[in-house]
Amino acid sequence: MRSEPAATLVYLPQALKGRGTAWAIEHRFTSRHHEAFDDGWGTLEQAAREEALAPSTQIIEQRVKTILAGNESPDIAFDLSINPYRGCEHGCIYCFARPTHSYLNLSPGLDFETKIIAKVNAAERLREALASPAYQPLPLNIGSATDAYQPAERRLRITRSLIEVLAECRHPFSVITKSSGIERDLDLLAPLAEQRLVAAYVSITTLDPALARILEPRAAAPARRLKTIERLAAAGVPVGVSVSPIIPFINEPALERVIEAAAEAGATSAFSIVLRLPWEVNPLFQQWLGQHFPERKARVMARLRELRGGKDNDARFGTRMTGQGIWSQLLARRLERVCDRLGLNRERVGLDYSSFRRPAVAGQALLF
Repeated sequence: MRSEPAATLVYLPQALKGRGTAWAIEHRFTSRHHEAFDDGWGTLEQAAREEALAPSTQIIEQRVKTILAGNESPDIAFDLSINPYRGCEHGCIYCFARPTHSYLNLSPGLDFETKIIAKVNAAERLREALASPAYQPLPLNIGSATDAYQPAERRLRITRSLIEVLAECRHPFSVITKSSGIERDLDLLAPLAEQRLVAAYVSITTLDPALARILEPRAAAPARRLKTIERLAAAGVPVGVSVSPIIPFINEPALERVIEAAAEAGATSAFSIVLRLPWEVNPLFQQWLGQHFPERKARVMARLRELRGGKDNDARFGTRMTGQGIWSQLLARRLERVCDRLGLNRERVGLDYSSFRRPAVAGQALLF
């Protein structure tokens, strides 16, 4: 009697406590693909037990050649960005930066939040860049892709060293974070704020701690982020709130409540960005939806496709941050109305670029 071949199965791991995903999804450049295979000896069950062990975080120190990245997107309000880290331990399932780990031959899934690249010579490279005679000060943001105040910063202090260089040469900048770690640097930020050289933005996606725990498991709790806004504002640092990303039927219903709470804490501006699903973020997010909100998955994806012209993702300038169509217009109107009611700005804080001076570099002194 002819026997049937054993079934080949794709194994999707269960959620790991404290991690955004347990799935070490293969990246788009992988040349070889692996599938779980049921050989009749309990291989799949053994794999499931191994996946259940939460992996520790590995910090990989790297010396980089450059630290300033240029931006050509008209959707973003800054021209230059600095990301002191690649990968982010916060583990936000929706993070649009996850696919960048593919360029390191690492998984945008579990590796992105457990294998963190720390750019240990970032301050040295920034000093060199700003000292160049060709450099002119431009709108600069710290932490636009991965959080500059993620847990590794407590020990490595790379972000603080960057701010020290910027303070020395009076270069204005903004920083965005969902970590209370920014409070450590208030001794630097408060004097800069007096000179209109810094603005801070705190990302709050939800006020629900249970949702935050699975959406962004190692970021500060929502109540703690509101306290961070309060402390930044009390120190005189202009602070705004980013309610991003907006995920239909998940955190979208609470858009107004988040902005109201942030305004009460001291935020003076607000903005939001609709969820983006580039490359590997799409399957990772859809698996997360199926694990945590199976009854809403079809509705969420249908609304996202409505916002994206029928596709899961739309990377075109002009619509990638907002979406398009009637639902995009409704979201924009909701944001406009709540900001008008609370007296919040929807534009970024204006900073002063007139006092910039080039920093000293090794072996040189300032001429002016």
